Amino acid sequence: MAELIHYLHQQKEDNLSGVNHYGYEQAEKVCRFHSSFPEYTVTPLVRLENLAKLFGVKDIYVKDESYRFGLNAFKVLGGSYAIACELAKRLQLPVEELTYDKLMAPEVKQKLGELIFVTATDGNHGRGVAWTASRLQQKAIVLMPKGTELARLEAIKAFGAEAYITDVNYDDTVRMARKIAAECGGIMVQDTSWEGYEDVPLHIMQGYTTMGYEIVQQLQGVRPTHVFLQAGVGAMAGAVAAFFADYYKADKPIITIVEPEKADCIFKTAKADDGKLHNVTGALDSIMAGLCCGEPCSLAWDMLRRYADNFASMPDEFAAYGMRVLGNPLSGDTAVVSGESGAAGLGFALLGRSDAQANSLLQLDESSVVLCISTEGDTAPAKYRSIARISMPFAVGTLNSKPRTLSSNRPVRIDPARASARNVRSANEYIPAVSMRAAVIQ
Repeated sequence: MAELIHYLHQQKEDNLSGVNHYGYEQAEKVCRFHSSFPEYTVTPLVRLENLAKLFGVKDIYVKDESYRFGLNAFKVLGGSYAIACELAKRLQLPVEELTYDKLMAPEVKQKLGELIFVTATDGNHGRGVAWTASRLQQKAIVLMPKGTELARLEAIKAFGAEAYITDVNYDDTVRMARKIAAECGGIMVQDTSWEGYEDVPLHIMQGYTTMGYEIVQQLQGVRPTHVFLQAGVGAMAGAVAAFFADYYKADKPIITIVEPEKADCIFKTAKADDGKLHNVTGALDSIMAGLCCGEPCSLAWDMLRRYADNFASMPDEFAAYGMRVLGNPLSGDTAVVSGESGAAGLGFALLGRSDAQANSLLQLDESSVVLCISTEGDTAPAKYRSIARISMPFAVGTLNSKPRTLSSNRPVRIDPARASARNVRSANEYIPAVSMRAAVIQ
């Protein structure tokens, strides 16, 4: 069962405090750094007009991060900027003066010497760190939690990194990475914060604001009324929520944070509302691998407790539904190849809109402009095919049936013209049967 809570505690806070680190001016600087990379392009903001009509909202926009730097996910934004900040400190230069060309200069490598970047990841973050280290002709050591898809491991190794799959969950893998970094004198590049380790997570979060900066340019004056953000440790969600709080100020959108029910540390922290962070332990085995984190980032929670309005904990079916909707669009809409973690926000938004109790808190109606971020593409191609390649529209109960798989082992890139579904008469024909519970936290 999915759970949704409306969080009132943040209304007692100064709703415009703490955004300077993630506001528009800072995001502009971060985006300027990212745009110096030869691979940089603004990732698409897809407008799903027919899906919006079907679900009775004004508009739906999805930011497609599968095009980011050719790495199929957004995570490189945080890792690359954090590494640049660490190098700027060692070079005694303002990070604003660093560009890709300056970092690639031979004299920079001579000044820096041999560096080792160490991280723990489900795949996307580690790939970004490995890619950045490779570009800098430096070394990366990447540890991955138990159950990681081999395709994600091989994608990291392709950039010359030492990469291993551990026999423990994500949070214990982070602890292993910390130990390795301490032993080898490496630089830990992690978006989880702890006492004495806050600068790097801060810079990673700042790196993610490039997405917010691009989005407001692409919207061309259109204001989203509702933003759905997925959370693991909460770094991306906290940074983007703070960015929108700064940019829109009194007109801030209603922000909803979604997590897998088996790794809902942010949700549990919000629900407890006792001033403490609440961890989730155990296997953390959700299809949303990128969100399977049991320990919240304190920096991220500090933003979310101020600027997020709703928190949701949901079963895997919600993300699977989002993947299928995006990959098999209604006629006239554009297909988005969205992975298990990427589709979580849209999946919850659509199913929440279709549930009367949940929608009473979400406040979605015919005037709503919905924004979601598809944070990854088909980073685990076989898993993506097994979930997303199913004809639309969905009948009630489709998510509980075994999806049709393809025989090819090649990643699937969907041709929107060929993948379009037939028109349907109402959203009731298009949604699976799900159970939801909603409440207000006083």
